[in-house]
Amino acid sequence: MRYQQIGRQDHVLEEGKPLYAQISGNWNSLFFKNENPITVELGCGGGEYTIGLARQFPHRNFAGLDVKGDRIWKGAGIVQDLGLKNAGFLRGTADFLERFFSPGEIAEIWIPFPDPRPKPGQEKRRLTHPRYLGKYRTLLKPDGLVHFKTDNPELFRFTLDVLKKYPVRDLFFTYDLYHSDLLAHHFGIQTKYEQQFLKEGFTINYLQFRFS
Repeated sequence: MRYQQIGRQDHVLEEGKPLYAQISGNWNSLFFKNENPITVELGCGGGEYTIGLARQFPHRNFAGLDVKGDRIWKGAGIVQDLGLKNAGFLRGTADFLERFFSPGEIAEIWIPFPDPRPKPGQEKRRLTHPRYLGKYRTLLKPDGLVHFKTDNPELFRFTLDVLKKYPVRDLFFTYDLYHSDLLAHHFGIQTKYEQQFLKEGFTINYLQFRFS
């Protein structure tokens, strides 16, 4: 039932829909039908950031990416109920991000609470590994901004170590977002996982940066 519902929704792109194969380079003209800047939420789950940001910034566009259709189903229903025209979802993975976006097409990227991939040998699957950073750098506009949130200290340290060796600028970070002067940068939006982690007493790590 859920897959049938998202299959009928114009604001959800997935394999089999005509626009799915044509969307790269055409998000503004064919999907959002405006020239507003595009923010992408990676591993969006229910799309808390996609929806929350779309509501706060009506003159920007927001696309949530997730491989799980049942996760997208929830967010897609909210977008439909709210009548949001500047939010949509794409069923896919960050591994093939360059299939869905063209160089310079994205203005901003959010990576909220990705899988930390803690097992040995899984580093290359972390969404802040250099192989993903290379994709982001190509697809972002020259002044594009990347946001990253996690409760996992190991993943956060790994990310900071990677960024210290990568050509980035305007890097700001905190190990405790809710006791930081960077708090306003998350716009008061919390994911389901973030709410759970906060109840369990975890601190939230946050950073943002631009590529040089």
